[in-house]
This record gives sequence, structure tokens and C-alpha cells, in this order.
Amino acid sequence: MSYNIRNSARAHSFTVQTSAPPAERVTDESVACKAAQSTVTCAYQTNIAGFWRNITVLWCKNMMNHSLSITVDSLDGEIHHTCKIDLKPWHFWSKKGYKSFEFDGYPVDVFWDLRSAKFSSGPEPSADYYVAMVSDEEVVLLLGDHKKKAYKRTKSRPALVDAVQFYKKENVFAKKCFSTRAKFEDKKKEHEIVVESSTTGPRDPEMWISIDGIVLIHIKNLQWKFRGNQTVSVDKLQVQVFWDVHDWLFSNPGTSHGLFIFKPGAPEADSDGDNSSRGGDSDASTGSGRYYNARATAPEFSLLLCAWKID
Repeated sequence: MSYNIRNSARAHSFTVQTSAPPAERVTDESVACKAAQSTVTCAYQTNIAGFWRNITVLWCKNMMNHSLSITVDSLDGEIHHTCKIDLKPWHFWSKKGYKSFEFDGYPVDVFWDLRSAKFSSGPEPSADYYVAMVSDEEVVLLLGDHKKKAYKRTKSRPALVDAVQFYKKENVFAKKCFSTRAKFEDKKKEHEIVVESSTTGPRDPEMWISIDGIVLIHIKNLQWKFRGNQTVSVDKLQVQVFWDVHDWLFSNPGTSHGLFIFKPGAPEADSDGDNSSRGGDSDASTGSGRYYNARATAPEFSLLLCAWKID
């Protein structure tokens, strides 16, 4: 997936490449037609039965419903099997359970326990839960912080190679402040990202982007700089930040959103040419001999924040 954003400060256009999972491109519906439905889409690359596959995890919440959907892609990306779990507040029993299905002839089990899960403002839990996908007695995907409970309940061993998250997209509805969280590096801490804006009133519109409570980008005269990009440093890691908030200023509230993209790594023009080796050696050399379609490099991570302004 690519997004064309015009950088008004440099007076030229650039294209941001993000690796949206095929399942999201097939099932993603327009959020504008729904009444404040917050969604979080996370995509992972994991190994099932010796083959690397994309798994898409979608958390949805609105005034009437709260659900979790897990979609497994076929090797060619043409077939998608979805396991949907309804987490309605009045269905306490549904917050712990499991489902089984077959995909490409391989049995897959999904276990979850969200009875004590803590949520902030979004549909994705932040603590005290687990969601585990099991194939061939291996936990091929594990979400949440209750990992020991997940291994005990599934009676399965950890996967030889961990799943890698390569994509996250979140739709957030708010008046002025939009927040999300993400890991820019695998096995590193999660960062809190906050976008604040002031687009009404007598003063010129402004915008602030902070990570872990530190304002890293401050845009004044936003009416002239509603599209742009900047590279910031987060724990000594360079992160590219792109924004397009044209519709905040020139469209009716709720009809469209501001877009923010966060990509770890130096800009292409500043890179040293070593990105092709990023991700280390092929996972086919892990010794098991079970990985039939080798993953030569770890996929690059992208975070997309769609910020919907409401009255």
C-alpha cells in the first residue's frame, strides 16, 4: 500500500510505502459510514506448518459491539480464513474460550482469556490478557502479557521462531488528542504516541506530536504546513514521521481523517545501503529444517494512525 503525501515545506511530493496485509485490503470498510467505530489492525508474519504466513488481528469497538477477528492468509494471499470472537460486555462467558478450524488442511486452535483485560480508550487491551494461536503443538502467535497462563492452558511449546509484527493501523476518534502505542523495534519496549492539535479559535492552528511524553514535533501555522515529514530520534533509533491533516482544516468534521505514518529507519536518501541486510540471516538456518519458504529478512514495521476529529 502506498500513500502520496505532499510535503509543503519542501514543495515536492513523496510516496510512503507501507505493507498492508492482503486480508485488510479485502475486508477493510470505510469507517466514515460508521458511528465512531474504533479499530486496531495488527499484522504479523508467523510460521504455520513450515510456511511463513500473514496473520491479521482486528480489534473493533463501537457503542453496540466489541469484537476480535483473526485472519490467516494462504501462501498466495488469495484465501483468508477468519476466526471472529464477540466480546460484548454482557457476554462474560465469551471473554474466555477457544475455537478450532482447519486451514490448508492443517488444524489451528485459538485460545483467549480477556476476563481481566484492561482497556484504555481503544478496542485493544493493554494488559492482563492473552490470545494464543496454536498449530502442531506450537504457539505460533501470542498476544498479551499473560504468557505463562497461555502456555499452561494450551499445553503447547513456544514456537522456534517468534512471530514478527510488521504493520499496525488504528482509527481513533477524538476532539483534540489522539493516542496510540507501538514498538518500533522487536523485543524493545512499547512507546506511547500522542498527537495533539489546536485547529479552532482565534490563534493560528498548531499541532504537537509527542512520544513517551516528549514533544518531538511542533508545527505552527498548520494551515500552510498541513502535509509534511520529519525524522526524529526515539531511544537512539531514527523514526520517520509523515502527516497529512488537510481534511482537519478544510473538510467537515467526521467526513475524513488526519493521517500519520511512523516508519523506523533513516530516510532512503540518508541510508547507507545496508537496509537490504536488515533482519539478519535467513530463518531457514534455525536447524529444524521445517521452514519450507524461508523468510530472508524481517519485514519492516509501519504504524498508521487515522485521526478522526469529532465535535
